[in-house]
Amino acid sequence: MSDLIPLTGEPLTLDLVNTRPTGGDLLATPADLRTWLTLQADRFDEARDFAATEPTANDVAAVRRVRDHAARVLDHVRRGRRPAADDLSALNQFQRAAPTVTELDWGGEAVTATRRRIGTPGEQLAAWLAEAAAEFLADPAVTRVRECAADDCVMLFLPTHPRRRWCSASRCGNRVRVARHYQRHKSS
Repeated sequence: MSDLIPLTGEPLTLDLVNTRPTGGDLLATPADLRTWLTLQADRFDEARDFAATEPTANDVAAVRRVRDHAARVLDHVRRGRRPAADDLSALNQFQRAAPTVTELDWGGEAVTATRRRIGTPGEQLAAWLAEAAAEFLADPAVTRVRECAADDCVMLFLPTHPRRRWCSASRCGNRVRVARHYQRHKSS
């Protein structure tokens, strides 16, 4: 992974889309994917489970395809525009490749039901991310997604406060404030 630290803490789909900042791709290798999943592990049990596996180059490619389709749909939907049918279809296909089933078992005194996703680990990971994208893209909150106001940042965020302008106050917010301060005092 590059020296950039992935932005996390947003809805999972935004965190995934934000792995493609201006300076490169934070999901270039299997190790990068594992690192990102580990960063997500405190928030999502699935991320912890997938981080414990050995991602392959094919897994990385699948996750990047989910990210690209989700990013294009998000770009349209947050602006109130119709997304490309191919992107929607691709996200649906990723979910179908590793569907979730409810398995029944006898626990000695009662029947238990456990939801499990079937498919290879890579298919399961891509399906989990595509499903998260589907849920987020269908949420009315998607229209509130904003792009960071810093000139050189393309990160997206879902503001929790109406005045929020930056993806991260410590990342872009401080940089912008320092630059403004410098400009004000430079001419003095």
